[in-house]
Amino acid sequence: MPLHKYPPKIWDALKLKQGIYARLPKHYLRSLEKTREPTPVHWKPLGVKYRANPKTGLKERVQDVPIPIYFPPESQDGLWGGEGWISGFRYANNDKLSTRLKCVWKPQLFDRELYSEILDHKFTIPVTARTLDLIDAAYGFDFYILKTPKEDLNSKLGMDLRRAMLLRLANKETQLYPDDLVKREKVYAKYKQHLEIPAEEAEWVGLSLEEAVEKQRQLEHKEPEPLFKIYVDHLVKELTIQKLSEPQLVEKK
Repeated sequence: MPLHKYPPKIWDALKLKQGIYARLPKHYLRSLEKTREPTPVHWKPLGVKYRANPKTGLKERVQDVPIPIYFPPESQDGLWGGEGWISGFRYANNDKLSTRLKCVWKPQLFDRELYSEILDHKFTIPVTARTLDLIDAAYGFDFYILKTPKEDLNSKLGMDLRRAMLLRLANKETQLYPDDLVKREKVYAKYKQHLEIPAEEAEWVGLSLEEAVEKQRQLEHKEPEPLFKIYVDHLVKELTIQKLSEPQLVEKK
């Protein structure tokens, strides 16, 4: 007999169907669904199920087995470009007859100053060499943040920057270079193709589940109305009805 009514693997999915979680915006709930796998970084997929053996020439079945990657909490505060920690073993002194030693390979990080044209601000962010190459391939920091899928970005900081950029573009009249109209139109024309959602949806981009629940709670929160105000409004209505129901005397001239 199972210990739980539902398997623990689907607990998170069931939680989103009840309580305040079910009242979250539909577009935000859709964003929580995993639609694609992240782009392989530390391994190269074969992309086929069968291939010819180079020695015998016979057809043999192959599998794409990804390398387990651990993303530490500090990876969410930087832009690692999909890189993470890899655990494995190595031979002491590179001798295969010696003892295997446990080893963890970590990406090399650099603190680089990156400028956002939309936000008009410079950020000092820990990045990897691969991140710098991806930024160059995207033709700029803003394009990299806006175009990279969230599965490949894999950074809370990156999603927060994307939300700020989308809100700045959506509210361009008041927030995007308010003192320079020429610069505003130039920047907006350059990045407007990535503004595919209204400002109401952009406010939820990149929020964690805890942040989204708190935001929803604040939207639903109503200040308690004092009882004396309720009674005064009720009394005013009753007096108004009573006055309208009384007959009015009209003097003849």
